[in-house]
Formats: sequence, structure tokens, C-alpha cells
Amino acid sequence: MARSAGLAVLEAPLLVLDPSALVTPVGADLRFLDAEAPSFADDVAVRRAVGAVGFGAPGTSTGLPGPKDRDAVVLPVSAEELADERRMMRAGRRASVLGYLSPQPSPPAEPELQGVLASGILQRVDDVAEIAGVATLPTARRRGLGAAVTAALARYALDAGVELVFLSAGSDDIARIYARAGFRRVGTACIATPSIFPTA
Repeated sequence: MARSAGLAVLEAPLLVLDPSALVTPVGADLRFLDAEAPSFADDVAVRRAVGAVGFGAPGTSTGLPGPKDRDAVVLPVSAEELADERRMMRAGRRASVLGYLSPQPSPPAEPELQGVLASGILQRVDDVAEIAGVATLPTARRRGLGAAVTAALARYALDAGVELVFLSAGSDDIARIYARAGFRRVGTACIATPSIFPTA
């Protein structure tokens, strides 16, 4: 019915967390955003930039876009948007994570693997939470960052008393990343958006 109305429909794997299977992949340093930190505005801006670059190159394959591309799309966040983020965080309705590669003894990280490389958010209503916006810069993919961000958000939700944690994946390949963090597929989510090629 949605397609016949001219909407584009993405059929996305729908997954729920099995708490007993939740694992935290190694190799990633994670930092939760703090609404009271002096760096909060910058943290929200870089989270959005990582998402823009990551979702601009969909899939799980490595690629060229990296920190330079992230830095090029870091935009100021309005006072109204920051106030909304703070309000939701203080109410326990949102959490955000930034992901970095764990420091290696030697050699130092190459430029394409420096700084914030992955991000994600948790949106909560009562005892249900959705993990969304999990993105990794293409230069840093296949290093466990996406799974680590997802697992950290899931653990945060469980510790906060959430009973059901779910997410939808952009493809079966992406769903397998979430499965490694402790999620299992239960169905298909249909996400409808206006088509760029209207039928009428």
C-alpha cells in the first residue's frame, strides 16, 4: 500500500537484543556524551558528522572517506537543538556514544584512523529503547567499532532498566554486525519515505 501511494519502502532486518548474548567487542575506546561537559556542543557536532559520512557510504566495506571528510562536515549545532539534546539526556530518553580505536603501543595511529571514528544513539521510551544512527567512517570499518558502539548502548539500556532493546539494520550484511553484539533477527521493518521518483 505504501509503494502504491508513491513512497519508497526500505525493508530492513528488525533485531532485538538477547541480554544473555550481549558481548562487548575489544579494540575500541568508547565515550558517552555528557550533557554537562564543556565539550558537549562539539561532541554532538562530531557525532552528526560521523553519521553523515558513514551513511553517505552505506554498507560494511572499507573505503576512502575518513577523518578529513568527517571534519569537513562538522557544523555548528543550534542552541535550540543542544537544549533539546540536553533535555532528552537528562530525562533518560537519549544516550550517545563516540567510538575510537584503542591506542596501540606502536606505531601511532595513521591519520585515517584518528579521532572519532564511529558513533550511535539510544532512544528510550519507558522500558523500550531503540539503537539508531550507528555509523563508522569507511576507513575504519571492519575493526569492530560498530559492534562495540552497539554493545555499549545496549548495556547502558539494560543497566537503566530497559526491558526491550531493538534496532533495524540497513541490510543483511549490517545485521550480521549487530548479531555479533548479541542481537537476533525477529522480522522485517518497513521504512517508508517519499520517493525521489514520484509515480504521479
